Amino acid sequence: MNQGSTTNPARRRLILGASAGVATAAAAAATGTAGMLLARGASAATYPERPITFICPWPVGGTADQSMRALCQVASGILKQSIVVENRAGASGMIGTRALARAKPDGYTIGQIPISVTRFSQLGMLEIDPRTELTYLARTSGQTFGIAVPASSPYKTLQEVVAAAKANPGKLTYAHAGIGGATHVGMEQFALAAGVRFNAIAYKGGSAALQDVLGGQVDLLADSSSWAPHVESGKLRLLATWGEQRTPRFKDTPTLRELGYDVVVEAPNGIGAPKGLDPAIEKQLRDAFRAAVASKEFRQVAARIDAPVMYLDGPDYKKYVATVYEQETQLIQRLKLKEMLQQS
Repeated sequence: MNQGSTTNPARRRLILGASAGVATAAAAAATGTAGMLLARGASAATYPERPITFICPWPVGGTADQSMRALCQVASGILKQSIVVENRAGASGMIGTRALARAKPDGYTIGQIPISVTRFSQLGMLEIDPRTELTYLARTSGQTFGIAVPASSPYKTLQEVVAAAKANPGKLTYAHAGIGGATHVGMEQFALAAGVRFNAIAYKGGSAALQDVLGGQVDLLADSSSWAPHVESGKLRLLATWGEQRTPRFKDTPTLRELGYDVVVEAPNGIGAPKGLDPAIEKQLRDAFRAAVASKEFRQVAARIDAPVMYLDGPDYKKYVATVYEQETQLIQRLKLKEMLQQS
């Protein structure tokens, strides 16, 4: 027999066994991958199977809370599942935002993302990069900010407020909804443009700030339109609004820009989810909130609270966040916000 053609039987069994093992492992890996994909697809196909939690980072009753609740009510009908609004207020909206970012990305925890995440992430109050570490579903509506005083206030115009602040630097007080938030930063932008200094009083939300101004404990209120019904009832006097144009509901009130101060603050609301959301579930949520923003029910609430509709789909909203992030970098330096936070 030719020695070259002789095969060791034990060696042959070893080679065949190894080959079979490799094939079995490959088949198992393929089956496992297919199983995971199937399970993921099945999960997306049956979503949502239970109630969805919506984190609102502001107190109950404020304009952002009212806006989000109206959206969630419409969206729950579209998704055929209840959406439970959970208020986690504090730290100018960042407590709720942190909770949202840390939640499981399964579509059962979503929430409002304040545009101020672009500021607070740079100030060290939010340990995430909002440009890459959140899933954006929709930009919904803006806010109408303004400066109001009690009806009994001696100040009839914003010019009178500026004159008094120049005569008594740091004496006039104003209430705002949290250090570094839109109402605080907007008012400080105005103070910088006017060449004056105020005494800023921080609250956990606009509702508490409003009550102390109504009670005469603070001179001025800087807030979104929580002041509106009280202006209409005569309890407050609206001195200026902060938008690009006058608000239709208070068309006799000038904007800051009209009065010579180049300051515009709109701070639109947005809705998002944790990073890593299944693309199929993300699409369902984007579609649901797109329809909710377009609904008559939401637009009626938005008009009532003076919240101009400013819809953007998730991907476009993400681009908008990146743009605002760069703007905030400059604003933080100009207003010396880091130093301001350290002092507080």
